[in-house]
Amino acid sequence: MPDVRLASSQGKWILLTTVLGSSMAMLDSTVVNVALPRIGEDLNASLSALQWTVNAYMLTLAGLILLGGSLGDQYGRRKVFVIGVVWFAAASLLCGLAPTDAVLIGARALQGIGGALLTPGSLALIQASFHPDDRARAVGLWSGFGGIGAAVGPFLGGWLVDGPGWRWVFLLNVPLALLCVPVALRHVPESSGGTSRSESGGERSHGRFDVLGAVLGALALGLVTYALIEAGTLALLAVAGVAAGVAFVYVEKRRQDPMLPLDIFASRQFTALNVVTLCVYGAFGGYFFLTALQLQVVAGYSALAAGTALLPTTALMLLFSARSGALADRIGPRIPLTVGPLLCATAMLLMLRVGKDANYLTDVLPAVLVQGLGMVVLVAPLTASVLASVDTARAGIASGINNAAARAASLIAVAALPLLAGMGPEAYRSADAFDAAFDRAMPICAGVLVVGAALSFTLVRRPAPGCVRPECRHHGNVTTPPLEAEGRT
Repeated sequence: MPDVRLASSQGKWILLTTVLGSSMAMLDSTVVNVALPRIGEDLNASLSALQWTVNAYMLTLAGLILLGGSLGDQYGRRKVFVIGVVWFAAASLLCGLAPTDAVLIGARALQGIGGALLTPGSLALIQASFHPDDRARAVGLWSGFGGIGAAVGPFLGGWLVDGPGWRWVFLLNVPLALLCVPVALRHVPESSGGTSRSESGGERSHGRFDVLGAVLGALALGLVTYALIEAGTLALLAVAGVAAGVAFVYVEKRRQDPMLPLDIFASRQFTALNVVTLCVYGAFGGYFFLTALQLQVVAGYSALAAGTALLPTTALMLLFSARSGALADRIGPRIPLTVGPLLCATAMLLMLRVGKDANYLTDVLPAVLVQGLGMVVLVAPLTASVLASVDTARAGIASGINNAAARAASLIAVAALPLLAGMGPEAYRSADAFDAAFDRAMPICAGVLVVGAALSFTLVRRPAPGCVRPECRHHGNVTTPPLEAEGRT
């Protein structure tokens, strides 16, 4: 049984290590959007190259994040976490030194592999190290500090882009890793490989990990994404992507120890909630990708001003997500999961006011505040409902699937939305062309959110009494729902 107490010196070092590691990946998911116009200008990149700058990272991260947790169970959680941090830092260095957009895209894909190792690994270290009486508080502090990192990300990214340059958005990860790795090796105990936490808090053996399933899942996402980004001309690749997806389902159904246990979808509530997740996080992914460009290309904001403009959304989530979760416990998730997406849809329609020389207080801030309010109402109840829809022992895998679904939805949205809105390869170089396409894209995002709200109103029900509750009470990441640990009691 883990016995490290949170108040001890070792406990504080473990918490610092996990926060540093997860913050590297979380910062990267929020700061890169702000840097895209400068990256495009410096590397003479097309809009599709900017889409791949975002999507190459999300592709490998979404495709491999479930496998990353299994590798930690099999070979040792600290070992895999440290490998992930080193891998992520090395890929970040390559991103920062990239001479062309092609090299940058390849390095971003490598970054995603590192993120898939360290993101679940940071939570697994808390689960495996802390005394059961302290674990919930440790997870809460981990998620809270991670939320602060997500809030600081766009501001820090904008400052770096306007100051030393966009390359430092990636190079910043190197000193963080140089601090994180020695602390992990010195202060974090290794949890034995070949085991994972059981419902009772003990350890159970872990079987083979599903490499074939991970490869097929990533391949399916990659082929479909490539076909969408390349203006829909590669229909054969789209068909191949669908075929890879079918093969993935077939393999997962037949494996004894699958990466994605399909029987978890026997819960109609769990399936419905993940469809809602696809809708809302698909809309969020497209919204945040295009809004960072709209503020700079059309409204004329600096990178710092664009990053700062979006801070109220994250600040509202950090301040009120725990209260929103408590409210959903009292009234049930159906109303929050219906009202939240509708508020976010309203925010995206309000963004249509943001054009040339937009005034922040009258044009941008109202949309940002309504977006933040909608995410406050939505995110915590969505996570709680996902956990409540499965057996307690499967809370970790349910959270991982939901997190991966959100990332996959953002991936597809960033690929498909410019195509649906009619953005040409040079659209971001013209304020008029981008503004016109943005005005077509936001109603699409709003429509997808309305679909998510309708599904929630129709399909979501109050969970049974005594079901598992989230440990991540405070959450500030606008791109994905929080990961939750296994081994609930």
